Amino acid sequence: MDLFWSMLWFFLFFAWIWLLITIFSDIFRSDDLSGWGKAFWTIFVVILPWLGVLIYLIARGGSMQERAMAMAVQQEKAQREYIQQVSSSSGGASSADELEKLARLRDAGTITAEEFAAQKAKILA
Repeated sequence: MDLFWSMLWFFLFFAWIWLLITIFSDIFRSDDLSGWGKAFWTIFVVILPWLGVLIYLIARGGSMQERAMAMAVQQEKAQREYIQQVSSSSGGASSADELEKLARLRDAGTITAEEFAAQKAKILA
């Protein structure tokens, strides 16, 4: 039975640490809190941990998920923009190569001069 209680306290300790990390990260990521608000919540959670966490979850817990989702969307958007920027600048074919391919297609009669001009404008933009 001692092993059970030890395992239970061990699990609860790590759950508490996880909860504190989650709350502190939410406090510091919140755009709607001022610096003084962040300082107040941090001091409150540090000085009175159980009461501070409980009151924080009651007062601001409902919007924690919304802030986390907004942050995830923002990170995904930034990642997609970065990947597109890197792939278009160095990884893919250069714009000169693409223009050369388009010119060959135009000369072969596969595309019209208007299509060539439209694609050229898109590549150079």
